[in-house]
Amino acid sequence: MKAGRILLALLFVVGLLGVVFNGALIYTRFFLISVVLGIISWVWTRWSASGLSLIRGSRVLRANVGDVFEESYEAVNNSRIPAAWMEVLNQSTLPKAAGSRLFTFVLGRQRRSYLARTWLTRRGGFQLGPTQITAGDPFGLFSSGKVIAPRETLVVFPVIHEIQSFPYPPGMLPGGQVIRRKSYDITPHAVGVREYVHGDAMKRIHWPTTARRGQLMVKEFEQDPQAEIWLVLDSQKAIHYEKPYQQEELPLDSMMFVKRPKFKLPPSTLEYSVSITASLAHYFIGQRRSVGYVSAGQTFTVHPAERSERQEAKILETLAFVEANGALSIAALVTAQASQLPQGSSVILVTPTVRADIVHAVDDLQMRYLRPVVVLLETESFGGPRGTETLINSLRERRVPVTVIRCDDDLSQALSEIPTDFKAQDMRAWQKPVSLR
Repeated sequence: MKAGRILLALLFVVGLLGVVFNGALIYTRFFLISVVLGIISWVWTRWSASGLSLIRGSRVLRANVGDVFEESYEAVNNSRIPAAWMEVLNQSTLPKAAGSRLFTFVLGRQRRSYLARTWLTRRGGFQLGPTQITAGDPFGLFSSGKVIAPRETLVVFPVIHEIQSFPYPPGMLPGGQVIRRKSYDITPHAVGVREYVHGDAMKRIHWPTTARRGQLMVKEFEQDPQAEIWLVLDSQKAIHYEKPYQQEELPLDSMMFVKRPKFKLPPSTLEYSVSITASLAHYFIGQRRSVGYVSAGQTFTVHPAERSERQEAKILETLAFVEANGALSIAALVTAQASQLPQGSSVILVTPTVRADIVHAVDDLQMRYLRPVVVLLETESFGGPRGTETLINSLRERRVPVTVIRCDDDLSQALSEIPTDFKAQDMRAWQKPVSLR
């Protein structure tokens, strides 16, 4: 386009100077050709560009890191004249976003449709746009178009690794003391009915009793006597490390069949911690356990324990945006929340710390009749300092299950194995119902 404009400018200047100083016919032709060509190109470009439109959409707006995200594009030339060329430029912040395309000779009233596939390599929220659509004349002199603002946002969840088993207490089942507290959520434990109060959900109405008494009656529920599972993600800024790395490229032919390629986590303690927490949430909710979540990254976040798929979605969406910029240590985080947890619950601490804070957190949990489990990332393998072994020995002395994660470990396998140093008798002692006082 730049070369065409330079050529047109030369024709115009040479023709104009020739007409003024020489008057030869050839210079007049140069001048007229440059003027006519410029006017035709400019009018053609503006006319064809005025009829440009773009339809961009996707079937899903939630996906996981490692998935192939598919979008559909439909570029339309609504004008009566053809566009010599038409370009679609995807300006989304999504890393390595596909979707940019160039078409030649698009007839009037014609549509061009195509699919774009992007390999998702980073968690977070990404606007699907803006998108710029541009058209130009056949001589490459002018271009014009419009920018279409983004209308949708894609949320990319962390990688979820399938876990086969993970140590957790059986809970305070019959034979132990049951926590008898009313629940605002629907649980498997209905304890009675009461009169309807404005604001009660319609799904809680007990219709047989309503018909018998002639007035609306709703069911009351009790909290599940099983122990809750609480996931505590350590997002303190000072303890996370990352080795330099370069994200691998995914060949285009690997995405043609929309298969999920094998994704390798970046060598970052934060990314490993987030993926581990997401995998544990998925596993325990799949086991129909009540799962809660606590972290203190950019904000202090608490999701009260629930067992629904909606709870998993809430935890995953929070994890999609977690950053390692918190100031609270794991001990302070546990202290802030432990008093709110039902006795007998299991608290899984996911941390890469090499400080004694994790030991203090475990002691605090055990004094409150809670069962700690530690997923400890070996910081040295991520380019950080040593000190993990000392913490492991301290935790073993307290009969706390510890799963050690190293950089490049297979998380599915590492999380599914009960620690070999945690003996069978230790597991039985750890799983015994606590004595509630």
